[in-house]
Amino acid sequence: MGLSDLAGLALDPDLGAGAEARAFAAQYDGAAPLEILSDAITSHYRGRIALVSSFGADSAVLLHMVAAVDPSTPVLFVDTGKLFSQTLRYRDTLVEHLGLTDVRVARPERDELTAIDPAGMLWMTDTDACCNVRKVLPLARALKGFDAWISGRKRFQSATRAALPVFEAEDGRVKVNPLANWTAADILGYAKAHDLPPHPLVAEGYPSIGCLPCTDKVAPGEDPRAGRWRGQAKTECGIHLSLSASPLPGQGNT
Repeated sequence: MGLSDLAGLALDPDLGAGAEARAFAAQYDGAAPLEILSDAITSHYRGRIALVSSFGADSAVLLHMVAAVDPSTPVLFVDTGKLFSQTLRYRDTLVEHLGLTDVRVARPERDELTAIDPAGMLWMTDTDACCNVRKVLPLARALKGFDAWISGRKRFQSATRAALPVFEAEDGRVKVNPLANWTAADILGYAKAHDLPPHPLVAEGYPSIGCLPCTDKVAPGEDPRAGRWRGQAKTECGIHLSLSASPLPGQGNT
């Protein structure tokens, strides 16, 4: 099946997201990220796709590619209220540098924080619940109305991402991982070739950057994500699991 045959699959209402994702994953595995992004943004999911970006350690690469395809592509950024100030300044720098015109900031709801994290210290006792109220739920709301979203995950980042497909399905949406096949050297090479400004914390030993309380420096030779939730079995914040299965305590799935 060629690209022209697959182009109409995303528009078939009778085709489930899972089958659609598997078809695209088989076709595009090994394809160049710009080809994947161009087809996803301008053809398969035109007007129905967003990039979710943390504006973290290597986010500039994917943001640059998306801007090259269409700078008006919606970019969703979750401000948890616990981010490094350097990340917020870096976001503003990249938005201006790349000419992105539709960056949307999602934040936790005030009433939800009042109910579950009134002191703002939930991260000390329950990191899963903290990630849920501050990141998972805000992103789930921000993604309403989109049929697909773009993620910057790579296979080299951790053992849990080693088999990451280029397209996958989650909660009835298709998730696109155009950089899944890229190595750390690929990322660095692209950033240098396009003179992309680096996140200021990378030079300080943070190859993976999340919220300030739960992000630590990484020693040479460690997994790039070893500094996330240091000392815990936790490896993901939850947005790459299921966005529809994490209600607040006392609430049902809505």
